[in-house]
Amino acid sequence: MSELMVPPARLRGHLRPPPDKSVSHRSALLGAIASGTTVVRNFLRAADTLATVRCLQTLGVEAELEGDALRVRGRGLRGFLPPKRVLDVGNSGTTMRLLCGLLSQHPFEATLDGDDSIRRRPMDRVIRPLCAMGAWFEARLDRFAPLRIRGGVLRPIRYALPVASAQVKSAVLLAGLVAEGRTAVIEPQTSRDHTERLLRAMGVPVETAGLEISVVGPAQPRAVELTVPGDLSSAAFFLVAAAAQPGAELVVEDVGLNPTRTGILDALRAMGARLEITDLREERGEPVGSVVVRGGELRGIEIRGELIPRLIDELPVLTVAAAVAEGETVIRDAAELRVKESDRIASLARNLRAVGAEVEELSDGLLIRGGQIRGGVVDSFGDHRIAMAFAVAGLLSEEGITVTNTDCIATSFPGFEQVLRSLCGT
Repeated sequence: MSELMVPPARLRGHLRPPPDKSVSHRSALLGAIASGTTVVRNFLRAADTLATVRCLQTLGVEAELEGDALRVRGRGLRGFLPPKRVLDVGNSGTTMRLLCGLLSQHPFEATLDGDDSIRRRPMDRVIRPLCAMGAWFEARLDRFAPLRIRGGVLRPIRYALPVASAQVKSAVLLAGLVAEGRTAVIEPQTSRDHTERLLRAMGVPVETAGLEISVVGPAQPRAVELTVPGDLSSAAFFLVAAAAQPGAELVVEDVGLNPTRTGILDALRAMGARLEITDLREERGEPVGSVVVRGGELRGIEIRGELIPRLIDELPVLTVAAAVAEGETVIRDAAELRVKESDRIASLARNLRAVGAEVEELSDGLLIRGGQIRGGVVDSFGDHRIAMAFAVAGLLSEEGITVTNTDCIATSFPGFEQVLRSLCGT
């Protein structure tokens, strides 16, 4: 078990965040079913994304990393080979759910499994629509991994998501690529649209009408060359740390600014943070730019409703900002946090109390009374975002914070500690 001790410190400097994890996953998976060879530059080399690559290789896909680039020779729709072993997704829920969509296209049986955390995460949300399309699943208690799946001849559906989920939406749309006719997903709120943007870049028409997204199959994606932007979710830890420190200044360069992901910037602005966007441009349908943040005093706000899907992964570090802000911050409509890598609502409440913050756990969120973070020892609960959030809390604390069980950080942000130390000048 590893640990990370972070003393109080002020951030200054420039950050080029690691490549976007969501885009890296999707570029590998869509490249695998494309016609031709897809080249993905600035591909994230992290445990989660490497699990995706290994699963594709087990399915007969030629996917090779060359430096920071991934080269994927597509096998076309329904071109995967029957796997000779279990497809191990590790800790990656994205890999498992999106592969369910792709495997639904194939007329053979495969088994998907992962670590203890994945085995606790419900998969029935993706199983239900894919079964309605014609796939067959067998799951532990009908909702947990390991999953056995057998694809077949799929039929199009029009499916209303009970909870906004980019992963479930993507799985249904990917299955819809082989179904004869129009497959549509209706969202309760807008979720991440990386899959839709990449499909369009690969020549597949995707129609969006309000909260309804659809594809007409059969539709064969074409190979592309693309560069993955920096990951805003990874940058968020440092954006929050700088925003909450008077005198701090940070420039985050070449980061993805997809509007379905920029809820963190909206929330920080509402809290009084001074943020500026520069060098805004578009690369393969994805907005990219730089973010300049200058530190100051923050105030508590209410975070709920349609903002939640746009910052669901950033909520852990936003609770740290709330703990040092003036006044109360209320987070509601975020019950989805209970079925992430840990029960993030319970984990955050426990850790915030352990470092001296005043917090009330709600069924679907948290109430945090701002003031100060004293310091202490907390556990990550094996959750990479909890680990990094409380490392940031150490910077804002009075006495420093030690985070235990930090090996999990490597699932999304290898080198996090080195970046943290360099921006603090330590």
